[in-house]
Amino acid sequence: MSKVNSSNMELDLDRPNIEDYLPTDSIHEPLGKLRLRDLLDISPTLREAGGAIVDDSFTRCFKSNPPEPWNWNVYLFPLWCLGVVVRYGILFPVRVLILTLGWIIFLSCYIPVHWLLKGHDKLKKRLERALVELICSFFVASWTGVVNYHGPRPCARPKQVFVANHTSMIDFIILEQMTAFAVIMQKHPGWVGLIQSTILESVGCIWFNRSEAKDREIVSRKLREHVEGADNNPLLIFPEGTCVNNNYTVMFKKGAFELGSTVCPIAIKYNKIFVDAFWNSKKHSFTTHLLQLMTSWAVVCDVWYLEPQNMKPGETPIEFAERVRGIISARAGIKMVPWDGFLKYSRPSPKLKERKQQAFAESVLRRLEDK
Repeated sequence: MSKVNSSNMELDLDRPNIEDYLPTDSIHEPLGKLRLRDLLDISPTLREAGGAIVDDSFTRCFKSNPPEPWNWNVYLFPLWCLGVVVRYGILFPVRVLILTLGWIIFLSCYIPVHWLLKGHDKLKKRLERALVELICSFFVASWTGVVNYHGPRPCARPKQVFVANHTSMIDFIILEQMTAFAVIMQKHPGWVGLIQSTILESVGCIWFNRSEAKDREIVSRKLREHVEGADNNPLLIFPEGTCVNNNYTVMFKKGAFELGSTVCPIAIKYNKIFVDAFWNSKKHSFTTHLLQLMTSWAVVCDVWYLEPQNMKPGETPIEFAERVRGIISARAGIKMVPWDGFLKYSRPSPKLKERKQQAFAESVLRRLEDK
């Protein structure tokens, strides 16, 4: 747990000291005699709450940082207006045409391959993989994607799993255009769900519903079965479990790290000079997110395929996950925070509340023993 402790120490150093903002007469020295006010003193808890308000590192993980306005004078405003005309009047229609053409080519090839090559599984799987990579390339082209890939291209091997930090659903598209991964993904409604249940099923993707507890057992079993198969597509997991704004990484879920497989980290870093690629799924649909990308100048990002990692002797899956998270964060230049991304969708669990209550009770008991 050394990585966890080090990240916590970094956060504590960055967090403002709330005592610096309190008047000096509000801080009392402990008295020798136990008093009721000492027993009921909740200042440490209040100090922790105040520190969380002053430096809310959890909320900042899921906020999109708007760009600084630059069309602030009479000289720059005409250029900004010209840019709007170019992006919406020229680039956007061309990109829609590119994406439409891509879907026509893809469907005209995918449907015959899917239905006419039954019984020729190896050939069918190889062609479907190539077609999925093709349609993902058309998606990237529709954003004028400029993607720099670093490191060797992934290949299918048994007992191997790829993990990456997660900013948007386009992470999957950017990685998929190079290698047809089988991804673990939340089941989505609408046209995205239709693509998941039809096209992406052909590359072995695994879907789950975050609100269904029984899905966890099913997904865990499917994960183990998939990594054991020699002919299966490489398995890709986003262990944060949610989209983060590419400035931070939240805690990795341990499921990908307790399979007994080699873990291959992938670091993704977006350049926000033209557009912020973060998808805030609580505010915007994926269709709206795609329209934002298609009306921007370009999507620029770097992808690093990093050195494979194995669990060290005596290392727990949680420690292994934190070590890999540290490798990805260091390569992408993003900050680690000790938060569970699942808190974005739900209130803190009773276990978390009980741990806080127990810590407060222990502090009261220590006061009694000291007195």
